[in-house]
Amino acid sequence: MTKRPDFEIADVGIAAGTRQTVHIPVSTLSDHTPVTLSAHVIHGSRDGPVTFVSAGIHGDEVIGVEIVRRLLRAKALKSLRGTLIVVPIVNTFGFLSHSRYLPDRRDLNRCFPGSPNGSLGSRLAHIFLTEIVTRCSLGIDLHSAAINRINLPQIRVSANNANTMKLAHVFGAPVILTSALRDGSLRQEAKKMGVDVLLYEAGEGMRFDEMSVRAGLAGCLRVLKEIGMLPRAGIAKPKAQPLLCANSSWLRAPAGGLLRMYKSEGDVIHEGDTVAAISDPFGDGEIDVLARNGGIIVGRAVMPIVHEGDALFHVAAVKSADVAEAAVDDLALQLEEAPLFDEDEII
Repeated sequence: MTKRPDFEIADVGIAAGTRQTVHIPVSTLSDHTPVTLSAHVIHGSRDGPVTFVSAGIHGDEVIGVEIVRRLLRAKALKSLRGTLIVVPIVNTFGFLSHSRYLPDRRDLNRCFPGSPNGSLGSRLAHIFLTEIVTRCSLGIDLHSAAINRINLPQIRVSANNANTMKLAHVFGAPVILTSALRDGSLRQEAKKMGVDVLLYEAGEGMRFDEMSVRAGLAGCLRVLKEIGMLPRAGIAKPKAQPLLCANSSWLRAPAGGLLRMYKSEGDVIHEGDTVAAISDPFGDGEIDVLARNGGIIVGRAVMPIVHEGDALFHVAAVKSADVAEAAVDDLALQLEEAPLFDEDEII
C-alpha cells in the first residue's frame, strides 16, 4: 500500500502515522517573549478528512482547553483516519492575562478574516485562517460563557445548514440553538471558505465544569466517528435527542439590587413563573422576576449583584416543556454515568 504523503503546515512536514506539535510564530510580548499559535497535528496512516478542533479564542474560556487536553489522550486517536489539527489556545495573549480579549481590548472572534498588516487581532485571525482553517473541511470551535455567566452545554449552528445540523445532533449536547452567522466571527469566515464549523458553548469563563467537559469531549469524539475519522466501536451515541431551539431571548433585571435565583441552567420554565427575586440591601423591598416566555434556560448570570437591565436568564424556546424536561434529564444522567475521561480513556 502506498504511504500517504506528509502533511505540510507552517513549513513542517508530519509523516503519515505520526503526530507532532507545530509552533507557528505570531508575535512577541513586550519583554521579547515569543508568542506562537501552537497546533498539535495527528496525521493518520490512512486517508480521511482534515478537521480542526480549537479552543481559547477567548482567553478566559478554559473549559475548551481541558476538553482538548483530554481529546489528545483518547486511545481512539491511534486509529485515526485523515488528519486532525488541534489548537488548545488560539488567543495566547488573553489566556496569559486571564482575559477574554487581546491586549488592545479587541475580541478575536470579531477580527476575522483578518489581515497580515492589521491590528494584533487581525494578524492573529489571518494566521489562524490561513494556517489552520484553509487546510480543513470541518471545524469544532469550543467556547464557554463570558465571565460572570454560565451556559448549559449547547451547540450553535445555522438553521439552513443541513450538514452542521446533522452533526449537531450527532454531537449530543443537551441543546442545539440555531444562531445566525456574525460579522467578523470565525464561523462566518470559515463558511465563506467552504468550511463548516460547529460552535460548542458550555460552562463559565475561568472555571472548570466537569459536566461541560464531559459533554464536549463526548461530542467531539462522536463527530469524528460520524465523519469516518475514528472507528465506530467504543464511542457511545447519546441516549436522548438534543432539544432543537429555533430562537432565544434574555430575561433582564427589572431593577438593581441583590439577586436570588430560583432557577438554573437546564431548568424548563413557563410563562409567568417566578424565576428570581431582587431585593434592596436594607430589606425594605423585593421584586419578583417573572418569566416572560416559557422555554429552557440555556444560560444565566452568576453574580448576585445586579443593575437594572442586566441580563439574568438566557431562555430558548421549546415546543414541549414535558419533552424538554425528559430530554435534559436523560442527557444529564448519561453524563453523570459516563467515565471521568481521565488520560488514556474514551467513552
